Amino acid sequence: MRITWLGHSCFLLEDSKGRKLLTDPFDTTLGYEVYKDSVDVVTISHKHFDHNYSSKLKGNYKIIDKVGMFYVCDIPIKGIPSYHDKDKGAKRGDNIIFTFKIDGYALCHLGDLGHTLSNDDMEVIGNVDILFIPVGGNYTLSGKEASEVTEKINPKIVIPMHYKTPQVSFPLEGVETFLMYMKNASKTDSNTLVLNGELTESMSVKILNYI
Repeated sequence: MRITWLGHSCFLLEDSKGRKLLTDPFDTTLGYEVYKDSVDVVTISHKHFDHNYSSKLKGNYKIIDKVGMFYVCDIPIKGIPSYHDKDKGAKRGDNIIFTFKIDGYALCHLGDLGHTLSNDDMEVIGNVDILFIPVGGNYTLSGKEASEVTEKINPKIVIPMHYKTPQVSFPLEGVETFLMYMKNASKTDSNTLVLNGELTESMSVKILNYI
């Protein structure tokens, strides 16, 4: 499986059969280059401009922006209800956590999660191999809160997202705050991570480099 970070909370997930799943695509105002190629599935965690822009996408794709169980292109997808803030959505609305099974790996994209997870949430999410977690604070989990959620989920690989970079003008924290609380982190020179075979790591943080 190939994971490509396109910026912010947007990732392109490609399985071994060439099927493409895109998470939380952003519009032209965010600062990153908008994805304009073909995809098969698009997941949208909530209806904000930096997470739900699909106008430039190509192909006969299916958009999933609801809570529930879905099965698209042989990919099991679960949408789990959550909130964009600590007040049950009163400030910023709802958020959908998505889990996927791709090439035998269990992936979890937390969207713009704004609160810690309960034991009931954890039971619904289940075991996670690869976790995509917002760490920039202000609109979502802070770096410290993200580290606590990561420890609770206990994934094998952690990929932080939704944090301050030179491309983004949002008032977000950088990834450094999150890394202060995480013991096993490494930065790459690429925006792509390729996974093959069994994962033997534990809470290994991978900082992908936006290109």
